[in-house]
Amino acid sequence: MTCQLFAINFEAGRPAGLARFWSGLLGRESTDDPAGGVALLPAGDTGFRIGFLPTRQPKLGQNRMHFDLTSTSPQDQRQTVARALELGGRHTDVGQRPEEGHVVLADPEGNEFCVIEPGNDFLAGCGLVGALACDGSREVGYFWSAALGWPLVWDQDQETAIQSPHGGTKITWGGPPLMPWTGRQRLHFDVAPPRDGDQRAEVDRLLSLGATRIDAGRGDADRVVMADPDGNEFRVLTPR
Repeated sequence: MTCQLFAINFEAGRPAGLARFWSGLLGRESTDDPAGGVALLPAGDTGFRIGFLPTRQPKLGQNRMHFDLTSTSPQDQRQTVARALELGGRHTDVGQRPEEGHVVLADPEGNEFCVIEPGNDFLAGCGLVGALACDGSREVGYFWSAALGWPLVWDQDQETAIQSPHGGTKITWGGPPLMPWTGRQRLHFDVAPPRDGDQRAEVDRLLSLGATRIDAGRGDADRVVMADPDGNEFRVLTPR
């Protein structure tokens, strides 16, 4: 039995404001999050929540995860970029080359994301949020494939990608060299056992796959804080 990807969470100085930006950009409805923030509801059966949780810690350096948004035409790409700028986003430089077709932006709190040019075969059929692109090793790609029960759809040159058997957003890892750590990461996963599952059994299974438990002194009964083989934090919730 595998867990489900319940949410991808941003830690934010102003969760409500950041949720308004992403809600306007993605066209998703929002709801209150039980952890004290705001969440955008999934888009379709293959989606996941996007959560915005309060933090007082500033963003340090480039995020190790970012969304790749798709476009259907050059005009659609320009419209997505224009909408992001109108909502409070900005252009940013992460070392992209002028000849590359994607546009790199940052949301109002500096979280990077890309608007991919049309005709990208790898993201065809994935929806507006085509991918969550992560900095990470091949090992961590294999870990999350086993953890979520999502098959590998790419495994070449130390780069990996997984996707739900039902389609939707891909999660990719770019392989070495890995980015340096710059403090606590602002994005993390929430996973949960199925409704008839057991949180403790799921934690034990994830430990057997290579995760570690790191919530000593700061967890609660509803959420167990763990780290994947690359050290990225994630939370295991009670069944949802």
